Order: sequence, then C-alpha cells, then structure tokens
Amino acid sequence: AGWFRRLLHKPKPSSVEHSLNASHSASSSPSSSSAGSSGSSPSTAVARPVRPSPVVVPDINASGSARWDKSYDVCICHSEVDLELVEELASYLEAQPESLRCFLQLRDAAPGSAVMTELCDAVQNSHCWVMLITPGFLRDPWCRYQMHQALAEAPMANGRTIPVLKDVDRKDYPRELRSLYYIYMALKESSFRQIRDTVVRYLQELCRSSASSME
Repeated sequence: AGWFRRLLHKPKPSSVEHSLNASHSASSSPSSSSAGSSGSSPSTAVARPVRPSPVVVPDINASGSARWDKSYDVCICHSEVDLELVEELASYLEAQPESLRCFLQLRDAAPGSAVMTELCDAVQNSHCWVMLITPGFLRDPWCRYQMHQALAEAPMANGRTIPVLKDVDRKDYPRELRSLYYIYMALKESSFRQIRDTVVRYLQELCRSSASSME
C-alpha cells in the first residue's frame, strides 16, 4: 500500500514541464524567421512620418477652367462721379498676372442699348461684383439697382459681392450689404490689392469646385 500511494503522488516528468515553458516563451516572443527577415528588432524600428498631400492651387488661366464660362471676372458698380478712381482700379486689375477682365458701365456698355439691360447683363456675365460705395453711389438710383441685381443673382454672396467703402460713414453703409464684410479704402494701393486677392481667391475656388465635380 505504501509504494502504491507514492506512485500516485509522483511529480510530473520534467520533459512535460519543459515543453509547457517552451510553448509559453514561443507565444510571447517574435519568431526568429520574422526577426531575421526584417533585419532589425522591433524595438529599434523607426516609423516614417506621414506627410500631408500638398494643396493644389488651380490654374485659373487654363483654357478649360470655369473662369471662361462668363465674359468678365469682375463688374465694377460705381457712380459717374467716381469714374476716374474706377478706371485706376480697372487698370490695376487688368495689369495683374491673371489679366482680370473688368466691366465698367461707362466704358464698356454698348452705345444705344438700354441702361437696365446693360446693368443686368453685366451682373449675369461677371463672376464677381465690386460695389464702390461712395456718396455718389448712395445718391445714384442705377447703382442701387445694380446692387440689388447682384444680391438677387447670388443671395448667399460666397465672395462674389465685394463692398468697398470710400468717404462713407459706417452708419451709411447700405443695409442690404450689412451681412457682408467690406473693404475700407484708406490707402488706394492696399485696397486695390485686397480687391484683386478677393477676386482671384473666388476664381480659384470656382475652378477647384468645377474640377472636383467633373471627377
């Protein structure tokens, strides 16, 4: 009986214990074949940084761009008394690398055509509208009419209507435009540059949206 009890309580063979330890260590460490194929241990591997894709600026001068869907890039709405300043602005915009196409009513309207027709056509055939708001603008009913046509053409504005204030108090800023930021013309050159940048930015976004919709 004594030898039978010792047989029942005999410890497991060391070979079984060794195999269990070996299987545990194999499951918790990478295999030698994978380490050998990479050539370096996982602890020394360096992750490569992911670089963001560069932002592509569309070429608004490209022959197939949406810019050419309209006759003019910008229509400048102004009073007759401000013609000299507006001609300077148009010359500046047209001399830029983008060669922005400007419509000036007193320069580009067809002789003999109806004023109302010309104003509506100018709004519909232009991408952006610059409203040069001066005391003369506020007194001119045709300027008001053209402003309302532009707002009706693009109620949400999205950069197409560009108010420019000159010699006008903020309290006299037209109520119809008060949902839009304006450019205050203090220094002529910086204001001209702001107008140019706003028009070009809109044209770039227009071309980008058009290209995305075609993909």
